[in-house]
Amino acid sequence: MNSAQNATCKDSFNKDLIKDLPIAIYSCSPKGEITFYNPAATALWGREPQTDKDLWCGSWKIYNTQGALLQPEEYPTALSLNKDLSYINKEIIIERLDGSRVTVESRPAPITNNEGTITGIVNVLVDITEKRKNELLSQQLEKKVEDRYYSMVGEVHDYAILLLDREGHVLNWNKGAESIKGYTEKEIIGRNIRIFYPEEDRSNKVPESLIKTAIKHGRSMHEGWQVRKDGTKFWSSIVITPLRDDESGIIGFSKVSRDLTERKIAEDQLKNYALDIEFRNKQLEEYAYIASHDLQEPLRKIQIFGEMLENNLDNREAMLHYTEKINSSARRMTTLIKDVLKYSQLSRTEDLFEVTNLNVILQNVLEDFDLLIEQQNVTIVGTPLPTIKGIPIQLHQLFSNLISNAIKFRSPKPVIEIFTQKPSAEDIEMHQILNKGVPYTKIIFKDNGLGFEQQYGDQVFKMFKRLSNTSGTGIGLALCKKIVENHHGTITVTSEPGIGTAFCLFIPLV
Repeated sequence: MNSAQNATCKDSFNKDLIKDLPIAIYSCSPKGEITFYNPAATALWGREPQTDKDLWCGSWKIYNTQGALLQPEEYPTALSLNKDLSYINKEIIIERLDGSRVTVESRPAPITNNEGTITGIVNVLVDITEKRKNELLSQQLEKKVEDRYYSMVGEVHDYAILLLDREGHVLNWNKGAESIKGYTEKEIIGRNIRIFYPEEDRSNKVPESLIKTAIKHGRSMHEGWQVRKDGTKFWSSIVITPLRDDESGIIGFSKVSRDLTERKIAEDQLKNYALDIEFRNKQLEEYAYIASHDLQEPLRKIQIFGEMLENNLDNREAMLHYTEKINSSARRMTTLIKDVLKYSQLSRTEDLFEVTNLNVILQNVLEDFDLLIEQQNVTIVGTPLPTIKGIPIQLHQLFSNLISNAIKFRSPKPVIEIFTQKPSAEDIEMHQILNKGVPYTKIIFKDNGLGFEQQYGDQVFKMFKRLSNTSGTGIGLALCKKIVENHHGTITVTSEPGIGTAFCLFIPLV
């Protein structure tokens, strides 16, 4: 007999055939009196039944799987008289005479005659005691492993380890999460992970995007700022992984976070160091230019006046004049060297700014060029210049390069005009990089020199670009543009061949 679930047996079932089967089989009358049992049933019960006393089963007591004692009318064999197939394969616990218990599957089925009348019950008892013991041990072991896992996870302090539902709500909370994020388990369970993200990330739906990525690719990783309970931020590295059921359906997510704020700070410091190195390299470039350009004028003057002094040793008045010129050039050179040293000792551009009188800057530059101005018969005219917040040594370079350029490309009767104006509304509108909330000054360097075609106006500020065959590297005007931009301003040029050139500087006053 394969199964008693959907089958019935006739009165004349072959008892000889089943007598020697190793599985417990017995039959009862409709009243429950045992009419047949095989040796395997006797072994299972622990004794032979008393047919006139033992009803339904040769056992003293039968329990359900929850341990409740069943009454005879609740036995599977009794219930099967109703032909209710839902009771077939009912699991019960049999207690034998010695007190030991056996877990069995009871598979009863009614015995009917040719007219379909129930004449008895046949039942098969399958001993599943060891199977259930093994399952129980497995469950206990699984629970023990699970408890140890959650205990281990709960004690981890360096990582925030969370379980989330499908919508990203927190289901569990370990000590690491409490330490890193500042919430207690009671405060956070049931809340969405959006609470950990800054407002900008919430607006951009970063948490939702990470969950979608985890669903699509099996994992999502992210680094960024997150928010603690007290509102402070920390740099977090997170990994979100889907959790699946036996049918591979997603039932939730695991989220592992780590506080990498110290690493982030170290990386940012390295970036700042790199920027500082870049700044230093630019300074070196400018030092090289200063050494090859700005310092040459005082040195050239000292050399020239030294020669003149040597040639006029018998003229006391001339000696005093040339000696004063030499001393003045030496003082000017000392000032330049001090400015260069000061420039080199500051690590940030912002630290270099100070209140600077542009008239003093211009006067120093003109003193550097006084011999050349006298030799070339250059006329300098202009108006007083304002005081601004700037970098003195860079402004000296700026004025020096513009005047040097005007002298180099002079006309037979050179005139250089240097004056200031208040920027017009048109100026402000035209130069969109200007901050409209900050007062600017407009400084103009205008000459009547050779000039050039206006179409080349943008090229004059490019490194190593020269519009004539005169000697030079073309660095000077490129440096002018850089210096003006360092001062958050802009520089433009207008020119016409044979008429001259005008450089307009727009620089903030503060």
